[in-house]
Amino acid sequence: MARDGCVDGAWPSLILVKRMGNVPSLDVVIVNWNAGEFLARCLQSIQGTAREDVEVRRVVVVDNASSDGSGRDLNFPGLPLQVVSNTLNRGFAVACNQGARGTSAEYLLFLNPDVRLQLDSLRIPLRFMEDPVNGRIGICGIQLLDESGHVSRTCSWFPTGASVLWQMLGLDRLFPRIFRGHFLKECEHQESATVDQVMGAFLLIRRALFEALGGFDERFFVYYEDLDLSYRAKRCGWSSYYLASTQAWHKGCGCSDQVRDIRLFYSLRSRILYAYKHFSRSAATLVLLGTILLEPFSRLAWAGLTGSLAGMRETVKGYAMLWRALPSMVAVARRERWHVHSMGTD
Repeated sequence: MARDGCVDGAWPSLILVKRMGNVPSLDVVIVNWNAGEFLARCLQSIQGTAREDVEVRRVVVVDNASSDGSGRDLNFPGLPLQVVSNTLNRGFAVACNQGARGTSAEYLLFLNPDVRLQLDSLRIPLRFMEDPVNGRIGICGIQLLDESGHVSRTCSWFPTGASVLWQMLGLDRLFPRIFRGHFLKECEHQESATVDQVMGAFLLIRRALFEALGGFDERFFVYYEDLDLSYRAKRCGWSSYYLASTQAWHKGCGCSDQVRDIRLFYSLRSRILYAYKHFSRSAATLVLLGTILLEPFSRLAWAGLTGSLAGMRETVKGYAMLWRALPSMVAVARRERWHVHSMGTD
């Protein structure tokens, strides 16, 4: 697959799959890492979806060296299930690309193992994507509900250098009318709309677009890989759409809750890499400096104010990992800036 797909403003020339039947075809890719019982529930929910309007060709579980046995002995009659077992945790982006490799389906659904689909969770978004009116929509997400049945905030804006800095300072929480947060407001998740990005927990994408973009950028171990994919699709003339007319259940942080300090590290690392990939050099450098010099103290202050000793420990551990990883991160950032400049998109 080509690296990063088209350049700014270019409409990719996609070779669409010739349909053999009357319904769209779909591959489902699930990346598993110690998801426990969530994975089995997710697969059971796929079994229970209405599939008369969709051909599910493959359900691929890519197990990233789970130690809890959740990726073994999976038996779900009626599902075209395939399991790819990695001997080490290769990260979310790499595993997603592994699961998508060799697909011939028209659509790919990247699904978190802590998601449980409802009856129409596949049928309605695919019907929406098949409508000729929506031919320039490349990515679709649906409404995700938390365990209490409340609508989760899953759609976000594309970040800028300024927005990242004010979010570091918590200005979006202190003055929400002035400083926009990363995620759309709760009220904005009640209606279907074109959005910048839908969360990768349920990300339906046209397979030809995914391949034209070169798949997920594997330099993002976890976090920001879905944001990066959506941003590159947008630059190529494709839009993302949030469909509120159907739902799925989403636990949220089901696997990463086990390792919150590591989760913080990878989130900060991915943010810095994203900044150096898509922001100007000066903005990316401000994000880097703010992340390593400013944000740890704002996080510790917030944890102290809320009386969260665990939050303070996680912050210290997460940032210790980040500071140790800085030399290799700077090297990756320099290579990324060279690549962007050489492609003429700086």
